[in-house]
Amino acid sequence: MGFQEVPVVSTEASGTFDAVISPRGDAIDYEITYTGMQGIVTQSHMHVGQRSVNGGIVLWICGSATNPGPAGTPVCTSPDGHFAGTWRPENVQTVATQQITTGELDEVIAAIRAGVAYVNVHSNLSPGGEIRGQVRANRRD
Repeated sequence: MGFQEVPVVSTEASGTFDAVISPRGDAIDYEITYTGMQGIVTQSHMHVGQRSVNGGIVLWICGSATNPGPAGTPVCTSPDGHFAGTWRPENVQTVATQQITTGELDEVIAAIRAGVAYVNVHSNLSPGGEIRGQVRANRRD
């Protein structure tokens, strides 16, 4: 929802994000679908940050020529997109101001379980993010 963005965005776009944490905590399988983006999608990723607060990028989903992401990051599609993959420790990006370093997937998983991680999709019309949703863990992870 755009209403979860900071600042709030009025958009017709929507999306879903599902993920499964491996039993050993060494991988996260994810799937994201977004539809109806009003702008051209420039990037999508997971951040560590509580509701109504912007946090640093820890895991990339897709990028573009202007925001390419790490090597191997797929290219975002517009106005709809669907991406699935597996994040491993080597995919975690350093966010020095939040004391998260490359490879600390366990810290990202702890943030997910604490309810302080979110996924958003950015566009050229809303560079800070057009849609965003907090990630909520359940007992199955």
